Amino acid sequence: MRISPADELLLSVLRENARASTAEIARRLGLSRTTVQNRIERLERQGVIGGYTVRVHDDYERSRIRAHILITLRPKQMALVVKSLQAMHEVRELHSVSGEHDLVAQAVAATVGDMDVLTDRIGAIDGVERTTTSIILSTKFER
Repeated sequence: MRISPADELLLSVLRENARASTAEIARRLGLSRTTVQNRIERLERQGVIGGYTVRVHDDYERSRIRAHILITLRPKQMALVVKSLQAMHEVRELHSVSGEHDLVAQAVAATVGDMDVLTDRIGAIDGVERTTTSIILSTKFER
Protein backbone atom coordinates (compact mmCIF):
# COMPACT_ATOMS: atom_id res chain seq x y z
CA MET A 1 0.00 0.00 0.00
CA ARG A 2 1.61 3.26 -1.14
CA ILE A 3 0.74 6.66 0.23
CA SER A 4 1.95 10.14 -0.61
CA PRO A 5 4.42 12.23 1.41
CA ALA A 6 1.48 14.54 2.29
CA ASP A 7 -0.40 11.54 3.69
CA GLU A 8 2.69 10.60 5.75
CA LEU A 9 2.67 14.10 7.26
CA LEU A 10 -1.05 13.78 8.00
CA LEU A 11 -0.46 10.45 9.74
CA SER A 12 2.34 12.01 11.78
CA VAL A 13 -0.01 14.75 13.01
CA LEU A 14 -2.70 12.17 13.84
CA ARG A 15 -0.17 10.07 15.79
CA GLU A 16 0.56 13.11 17.96
CA ASN A 17 -3.14 13.82 18.57
CA ALA A 18 -5.82 11.74 16.84
CA ARG A 19 -8.49 13.99 18.36
CA ALA A 20 -7.15 17.17 16.74
CA SER A 21 -9.84 18.98 14.79
CA THR A 22 -9.79 18.93 11.02
CA ALA A 23 -9.28 22.70 11.10
CA GLU A 24 -6.24 22.37 13.39
CA ILE A 25 -4.72 19.66 11.20
CA ALA A 26 -5.38 21.73 8.09
CA ARG A 27 -3.61 24.75 9.64
CA ARG A 28 -0.58 22.64 10.60
CA LEU A 29 -0.32 21.10 7.14
CA GLY A 30 -1.23 24.20 5.13
CA LEU A 31 -4.19 22.43 3.52
CA SER A 32 -7.91 23.09 3.38
CA ARG A 33 -10.22 21.38 5.88
CA THR A 34 -12.00 19.62 3.03
CA THR A 35 -8.71 18.24 1.71
CA VAL A 36 -7.73 16.97 5.16
CA GLN A 37 -11.14 15.36 5.74
CA ASN A 38 -11.05 13.71 2.30
CA ARG A 39 -7.53 12.38 2.91
CA ILE A 40 -8.49 10.97 6.32
CA GLU A 41 -11.59 9.28 4.89
CA ARG A 42 -9.56 7.81 2.01
CA LEU A 43 -6.87 6.51 4.37
CA GLU A 44 -9.58 4.91 6.55
CA ARG A 45 -11.24 3.29 3.49
CA GLN A 46 -7.88 1.96 2.28
CA GLY A 47 -7.19 0.49 5.71
CA VAL A 48 -4.09 2.65 6.25
CA ILE A 49 -5.84 4.11 9.31
CA GLY A 50 -7.14 1.06 11.10
CA GLY A 51 -8.56 2.83 14.14
CA TYR A 52 -7.85 5.31 16.88
CA THR A 53 -6.62 4.71 20.41
CA VAL A 54 -6.07 6.33 23.79
CA ARG A 55 -2.72 7.72 24.87
CA VAL A 56 -2.38 8.03 28.62
CA HIS A 57 -0.90 11.20 30.13
CA ASP A 58 2.90 11.11 30.46
CA ASP A 59 2.82 11.64 34.26
CA TYR A 60 0.66 8.55 34.71
CA GLU A 61 2.71 6.52 32.25
CA ARG A 62 5.97 7.48 34.01
CA SER A 63 4.55 6.27 37.30
CA ARG A 64 4.33 2.75 35.85
CA ILE A 65 7.17 0.27 35.38
CA ARG A 66 7.75 -0.28 31.66
CA ALA A 67 10.08 -2.84 30.15
CA HIS A 68 11.22 -4.45 26.96
CA ILE A 69 11.24 -8.21 27.36
CA LEU A 70 13.38 -10.13 24.87
CA ILE A 71 12.03 -13.65 24.41
CA THR A 72 13.80 -16.67 22.93
CA LEU A 73 11.57 -19.55 21.88
CA ARG A 74 12.03 -23.25 21.45
CA PRO A 75 11.52 -24.35 17.82
CA LYS A 76 8.00 -24.21 16.35
CA GLN A 77 6.43 -22.59 19.43
CA MET A 78 5.65 -19.12 18.02
CA ALA A 79 1.86 -19.45 17.66
CA LEU A 80 1.35 -20.89 21.15
CA VAL A 81 3.55 -18.28 22.82
CA VAL A 82 1.97 -15.37 20.91
CA LYS A 83 -1.49 -16.54 21.95
CA SER A 84 -0.41 -16.78 25.60
CA LEU A 85 1.19 -13.32 25.54
CA GLN A 86 -1.84 -11.78 23.86
CA ALA A 87 -3.94 -12.87 26.85
CA MET A 88 -1.69 -10.92 29.27
CA HIS A 89 -3.06 -7.36 29.53
CA GLU A 90 0.31 -6.09 30.79
CA VAL A 91 1.88 -6.88 27.40
CA ARG A 92 1.19 -3.79 25.30
CA GLU A 93 3.12 -4.67 22.15
CA LEU A 94 4.72 -7.78 20.73
CA HIS A 95 7.17 -7.85 17.84
CA SER A 96 8.74 -10.74 15.98
CA VAL A 97 12.38 -9.80 15.40
CA SER A 98 15.49 -11.07 13.71
CA GLY A 99 18.65 -11.80 15.63
CA GLU A 100 19.39 -13.62 18.84
CA HIS A 101 15.84 -13.33 20.20
CA ASP A 102 12.56 -14.26 18.54
CA LEU A 103 10.16 -11.77 20.14
CA VAL A 104 10.31 -8.41 21.86
CA ALA A 105 7.43 -7.50 24.16
CA GLN A 106 6.76 -4.11 25.67
CA ALA A 107 5.12 -4.58 29.03
CA VAL A 108 3.75 -2.27 31.72
CA ALA A 109 3.19 -3.03 35.40
CA ALA A 110 2.35 -0.98 38.49
CA THR A 111 5.42 -1.94 40.53
CA VAL A 112 8.80 -3.61 40.15
CA GLY A 113 7.35 -6.59 42.02
CA ASP A 114 4.50 -6.83 39.53
CA MET A 115 6.99 -6.71 36.65
CA ASP A 116 8.99 -9.48 38.33
CA VAL A 117 5.85 -11.63 38.54
CA LEU A 118 5.03 -10.87 34.90
CA THR A 119 8.48 -11.86 33.66
CA ASP A 120 8.21 -15.10 35.65
CA ARG A 121 4.80 -15.77 34.06
CA ILE A 122 6.25 -15.15 30.59
CA GLY A 123 9.24 -17.39 31.31
CA ALA A 124 6.89 -20.17 32.42
CA ILE A 125 4.94 -20.22 29.13
CA ASP A 126 5.39 -23.55 27.39
CA GLY A 127 7.69 -22.86 24.45
CA VAL A 128 9.67 -20.00 26.01
CA GLU A 129 13.32 -20.92 26.38
CA ARG A 130 14.50 -17.74 28.12
CA THR A 131 13.80 -14.04 28.62
CA THR A 132 15.91 -10.95 29.13
CA THR A 133 14.21 -7.88 30.59
CA SER A 134 15.31 -4.25 30.30
CA ILE A 135 13.43 -1.69 32.39
CA ILE A 136 12.72 1.53 30.48
CA LEU A 137 14.15 4.46 32.44
CA SER A 138 12.71 7.26 30.29
CA THR A 139 11.17 7.91 26.91
CA LYS A 140 12.99 10.58 24.93
CA PHE A 141 10.20 10.88 22.34
CA GLU A 142 7.30 8.91 20.94
CA ARG A 143 5.35 9.23 17.71
